[in-house]
Amino acid sequence: MNTDKLSNNERNTVMSTTHRRGARRFMLAAAAVTAASVLLAACGGSDQTDSSSQPQGSAQAVDEALTKGGTITYWSWTPSAEAQVKAFEKQYPNVKVNYVNAGTGNDHYTKLQNVIKAGSGAPDVAQIEYQALPQFALPGSLVDLRQYGFDSLESAYTASTWSAVHAGDGLYGLPQDSGPMALFYNKEVFDKYGLTVPKTWDEFIAAGKKLHQADPKKYITNDTGDAGFATSMIWQAGGKPFGTDGKNVTINLADEGTKKWTGTWNQLVTGGLVASIPGWSDEWFKALGDGTIATLPIGAWMPGVLESSVKAGAGKWRVAPLPTYDGQPATAENGGSAQAVLKQSANPALAAAFVRWLNHGEGVKPFLASGGFPSTVADLKDPAFVDKKSAYFGGQPVNQVLTAAAGTVVKDWSYLPFQLYANSIFGDTVGKAYQAKSDLDPGLKAWQDALVTYGNQQGFQTNG
Repeated sequence: MNTDKLSNNERNTVMSTTHRRGARRFMLAAAAVTAASVLLAACGGSDQTDSSSQPQGSAQAVDEALTKGGTITYWSWTPSAEAQVKAFEKQYPNVKVNYVNAGTGNDHYTKLQNVIKAGSGAPDVAQIEYQALPQFALPGSLVDLRQYGFDSLESAYTASTWSAVHAGDGLYGLPQDSGPMALFYNKEVFDKYGLTVPKTWDEFIAAGKKLHQADPKKYITNDTGDAGFATSMIWQAGGKPFGTDGKNVTINLADEGTKKWTGTWNQLVTGGLVASIPGWSDEWFKALGDGTIATLPIGAWMPGVLESSVKAGAGKWRVAPLPTYDGQPATAENGGSAQAVLKQSANPALAAAFVRWLNHGEGVKPFLASGGFPSTVADLKDPAFVDKKSAYFGGQPVNQVLTAAAGTVVKDWSYLPFQLYANSIFGDTVGKAYQAKSDLDPGLKAWQDALVTYGNQQGFQTNG
């Protein structure tokens, strides 16, 4: 697969196989440089109404809307969407859901932003990634679901995904999936070169050195500079580089957690221990199959990608907890999305009812059937899901590792209210350090400076 045929959060054709795979692809698509011109408008919010003017509803209004019925429009890219809509309409025959796949990644967000700015044409419900949610919520484009009593659903979701659907004090969606990170590793390579599965990042570096010294054509992992991966790794290290309080935005890409991550990753980058193979390229898939790349620190949706696109790796790969700095369990989210109700909806109560059904009702079943990795606590604890063995992973019940990871996500992470734009310029700043195999910290400083300038241009009071 050629990357120029894909639209970067990552990419279009292959993702139809599973939602786990799709979540990652869409995350990278939003980082495409072409997104910048469209996403500028999402930050200022000049055409949006203040969230305080949200129509007031109630929990009773949601149930009444289902009884009354009506028609709503739903924009989504997930492979389970059609099956979910069909199941919903069967359960509620007086409701018609017009399902639209408006595109993936940047295509989806471009069209969504255009109808928001136009003041008409927006769907009632849209799928929005966690990292993108603040960019649509803070300007007032989404309905605050607290008015429908949805804040009472908190215990049904993992802490990290529940936090991700909040912006300021508002609740702007219900979580659909999650992507807690784990370490996917090629057991065949580890056995051949006498490598021990690393529990700490120091051990990961040591394994990388041992492997590359034994065979200079093999690498512990690959990394050419990806904003989604970098922010997830900073998150896992305890970094909190982004903060938003109304229009006040703070950016500190030199905080303790960020420095902890670069202190580790610099050793890999400057030492030439990571493969300069772009993720999701033909070369990348080949390298995962032939042992060139020995591990992937990545989200819990990755099994579906390996199973469908790296056939040569069948039986070779395994999953372990993500290495940490002190050996104690800690991870971060890498990907994931929610469903939100648009402010333009003529029937927000019915739209909210659909969102509740999708992610807190019967709609979860077809999502899981399509290969999705859930955000719902009950499903993450279901033995049928947790203990399912995978032939691809040599019979390992990989979900035992992945569901455990969902409970060890570091708390209190937040994205920028213009994270999609931030990701789009990562390659122009930090990416240069990867190309030069040099210190990442100056690249992060350049990224921060560019983001401070941009934020202030968009009407935020941005400090860094």
